[in-house]
Amino acid sequence: MIRWITTGIVVGCLALAACVTINVYFPAAAAEKAADRIIEDIWGPGKAAEPAPNEQSSLGIRGGELMLTALRGTLDFVVPAAQAQADIDVSSPAIRTLTSSMKARAADLEQFFASGAIGLTSDGLVDLRDVNSVPLADRNRARKLVADENADRSALYAEIANANGHPEWESDIRGTFAQRWIANARAGWYYKKGSGDWARK
Repeated sequence: MIRWITTGIVVGCLALAACVTINVYFPAAAAEKAADRIIEDIWGPGKAAEPAPNEQSSLGIRGGELMLTALRGTLDFVVPAAQAQADIDVSSPAIRTLTSSMKARAADLEQFFASGAIGLTSDGLVDLRDVNSVPLADRNRARKLVADENADRSALYAEIANANGHPEWESDIRGTFAQRWIANARAGWYYKKGSGDWARK
């Protein structure tokens, strides 16, 4: 009898702890939407963005999501949520300044993306892929564009995390943007996933 009571107490404590853990997390879906809005503002409207790689449409996955949602609701009723599902705020003056700077540079970068001279990397930055495809007179300009773009992108990821009161989210923000830059890239642009070879959309 005591053993059953002890087991019940442990299970109850784990359930309460799970409630707190479930509700304190990086809002990946909101971050993807925010990234898509910013990227569309910078690059302009293009073809519909590809879904994130982890999006699934099978009935099994959807059923599991429904059960998890119901479980979260029940736990939230028993113990108040430690943190409501967060949204991503991308409206700070610093974020607007950075995105404006990137938008002003986008047309200049686009010609290098289109020629294959530069490509998107897996860490949310851009890199020179084939400097030999850039005319000698334009190489310093291309290098400066890449350096300025990477500085703005890194500052943007940090600023979004800070503006939302979670500087520890910076790496998650960067990872989300890395995926969404590639998903929103134009056909024919080069990208790199991980440390592998360059691929073309």
